[in-house]
Amino acid sequence: MNNFLFESEIVANKKYNNAEGSIATTTGCIPECLKRHPPPEKRVKKQQYARNEGCYHIQRRAKVAGLRYFCTPKASSILLFGVKKQIYMQIADKIRQLSGQALNEIYGIEPASGQLTISETKPEFTGDYTLVLFPFVKQLRQSPDALGKEIGEWMLAKAPETISCFETVKGFLNFSVANTCWTHFLMENAGENFGFSPPNGQKVMVEYSSPNTNKPLHLGHLRNNFLGWSVAEIYKACGYEVMKTCVVNDRGVHICKSMLAWQKFGNGATPASTHTKGDHLVGDYYVKFEQELRVQSLVVLSAIMKGLQIEGMDNETKEKVSLLIKRLQENSLSPEKELEIQDALKEIGRNATPIMAEVRDMLLKWEQGDVLTKALWRMMNGWVYEGFDITYKRIGSDFDKIYYESNTYLLGKQYVEEGLEKGVFFRKDDGSVWIDLTADGLDEKLVLRKDGTSVYITQDIGLAKHKYADFPMQQSLYVVGDEQNYHMKVLQLICKKLGMPFADGIHHLSYGMVDLPTGRMKSREGTVVDADDLCDEMEKVAANKTAELGKVEGFTPDELKVLYHTLGMGALKFYLLRVDPKKRMVFNPEESIDFHGFTGPFVQYTYARIQSVLKKADYIGETEKNFTSSELLPLEKEQIRLLEQFPTIVQQSCNDMSPSVIANYAFLVAKTFNSFYAEHSIAKAENDEKRILRLEISHLTGVVIRNAMQMLGIAVPERM
Repeated sequence: MNNFLFESEIVANKKYNNAEGSIATTTGCIPECLKRHPPPEKRVKKQQYARNEGCYHIQRRAKVAGLRYFCTPKASSILLFGVKKQIYMQIADKIRQLSGQALNEIYGIEPASGQLTISETKPEFTGDYTLVLFPFVKQLRQSPDALGKEIGEWMLAKAPETISCFETVKGFLNFSVANTCWTHFLMENAGENFGFSPPNGQKVMVEYSSPNTNKPLHLGHLRNNFLGWSVAEIYKACGYEVMKTCVVNDRGVHICKSMLAWQKFGNGATPASTHTKGDHLVGDYYVKFEQELRVQSLVVLSAIMKGLQIEGMDNETKEKVSLLIKRLQENSLSPEKELEIQDALKEIGRNATPIMAEVRDMLLKWEQGDVLTKALWRMMNGWVYEGFDITYKRIGSDFDKIYYESNTYLLGKQYVEEGLEKGVFFRKDDGSVWIDLTADGLDEKLVLRKDGTSVYITQDIGLAKHKYADFPMQQSLYVVGDEQNYHMKVLQLICKKLGMPFADGIHHLSYGMVDLPTGRMKSREGTVVDADDLCDEMEKVAANKTAELGKVEGFTPDELKVLYHTLGMGALKFYLLRVDPKKRMVFNPEESIDFHGFTGPFVQYTYARIQSVLKKADYIGETEKNFTSSELLPLEKEQIRLLEQFPTIVQQSCNDMSPSVIANYAFLVAKTFNSFYAEHSIAKAENDEKRILRLEISHLTGVVIRNAMQMLGIAVPERM
C-alpha cells in the first residue's frame, strides 16, 4: 500500500494486511475533512467505489494506482483491494502479436517486428485495423487473398475475443475488433492513471527557457517554455526519470548594455520607485541603449562612407571597410548582395561607436572582478530574477536545476587541451584553436580565440560535461530555436569526437520562431510582445468570450478570476503547442480562444461538460455492472477506439518530441465525444446497460482529456 499513497496524506496504521487487502487509516491526517464529510455507516460492495467525500484523498490515490476500495464502518478507515493493474496491451499491438504467431504456426516463419505493419483501416473499408500483407507475399509465394484468408481464419479461431471478422482487399488484411474487446478495455482501464507508463530506468535531461537577464520573457520564450515543459512531462508519462533544467545567460555584452544604460539614464530608478516589474525595468534600459546606439551608429556610418578616420578602429577593420566600400561601388552587384554589404557596414558602424566601447570596457571590468561593476550586475540581475519568478509561476513553468552562465562560461577550456592532445583540434599560426568538420559536411569551427578566450561552443562543451556529472542521463534534450541548428550539430560532433559518453544522446528539439499578424518581433526596437502583457491580454479575451457566451453564472469573483486564467493560459499553450515544433507560426490571440474551434478552450469546455454529465448522473464508477454484451453503436465504438489509442499517442509524442501529437489527439477526442453525446442520450438511454456504458465512455474520455492536457501543462476546469 505504501508504494502509492503519500505518507503526508495518510498515516499508514495498518490494522491488518492479508491477501485480500489492507487497511489504511486517516486518523491524524485529514480529520477536518472527515468532520465536514462524515463517511457512510453502511458498508458498500467490494466491487463498487466508495461514495465517501471525506476519504476523497485516499480514493484519488487508490484510483491512480488502479486499486478497488471501500469504506469500513469506522470513519477513519478505507479497505483497499487488489494490486496495481498489469500494463495494458494495446489492441493494435495484440493484433500485431497474433499476426506474428499466425505466420509462425501456419508458415513456420519468424517475422521481424518491422515487417508487421498494423495501421488503422481506411474509413472507406470495413474494419478497425489493417495488416499489410505485401512483405510476405513474395517470401511465402502466396497470393494476397490466400495469405489473408489463412491468417484471418487462424486469428478468428485462436482469438475470437479479439477478432470478430476479417476482409482481404488488394493486399491488405482488414480486421474488425470484437465488441467485447472494446468493452473489456473500457472496464479494465477506468483508472485515473490511464496513459501513464511505469518507470523504465532511463534518465532524460531537458534544457529549456534559457533567458537573457537583459529583458523580460517574450512570446518566443513562451513557445520554448511550453515545448520544454511539455516534452519533459511526456517523457515522465512514458516512464523516464526527468530533470528539467534552465541555463540563464546572465553575463556578456548584452547584459552590460542594460547596465550601462541604467548608469547613464536611470537616475537611480528601481522596480519599487517606478512601480515596474524588475525584468521589465531592465528591459526598458536595454531598449534605451539600443536607441542611443542607433543615433551614434548613424554618425559613425556617415563618417565611414565619407572616408573619414574613426577613432579606435584597428587596421584590420579599416581594411575590411575599404574592401566593402569598393565592392559597394561595383555596378554588377545584385540587390541581395548590395543589402548584405550595407548590413556589414552598419554592424561595423555599431561596433565603432563610443557607447559600444564603454560596454566592452564594462565587460572587461566584470571579468576582472571590479567590485562596483559586480555589485551593479548583481543588483540588476536580482531585479530580473524576481520578475522571471513571477512570470514562470504564472505560466506554470518550473525547473529542477538552474545553471548560470557566469558560473559555467570558463568550463570547456580543459577539453580544448585534451582535444589538442588527441588530435581532434588543431592550432593555427595565430594561436587560435579550431576543429575541421569538413569530412562531416560542415566546415572549420573556432573553439578557442587567439587571445585564449573561449567561444560559445567551448562553453557548451564544458557545460554538457558538467550536466552529465550532475545527472548521468541517457538522453540530453536541448530546446533551442532553429537558428541554432548548425551550432547544435557542431556541439554533438565535437562531443562525439572527444569520446564523451553522453554524445549520442544529445538531441536538438529545434523549433520555428513565432510571429504576430503584424510581422516579426525584434528585441532591439522594443517591438517584442512581453509574456506578461500577452498573458494579461489572453485573460481579458477569455473573460470577454466567456461573458459573451453567458458562462459566468454561479461563479464568485475569485472563481471567475481563476477560470479566466485557466482558459487564457489553456488557449495560449494549446495554440503554441498544436503546431509541429519545427514549423514557424503566427500567433493570433482572438483565434486561439474560440470555444468552437481547434483550441484549448474547446477541449477544456468538453471536459467541464463531461464532469457536469457525470455529476448529474450521480456517477461513482459502476464498473461492477456488466455491459460487455451490449452491441456497440458506431459513435460509441469510435469513441472507445480513440480512447484506447491514448498510450500509443503518448509514446509517439515522446518518440517525436512533439507535444503537437497529443494536442491534436486531445482535440479529436473532444470533438468526437461531442458528436457522440449529441447523438446518444445518457439520461434517457435505451436501457440501464447502455446508460452505464455511456457513463463509462464519458468518464474515461474525461480522464484522457485531463491527462493529455496535463502533459501539455494545461489545467481543465471542473465547471464552466
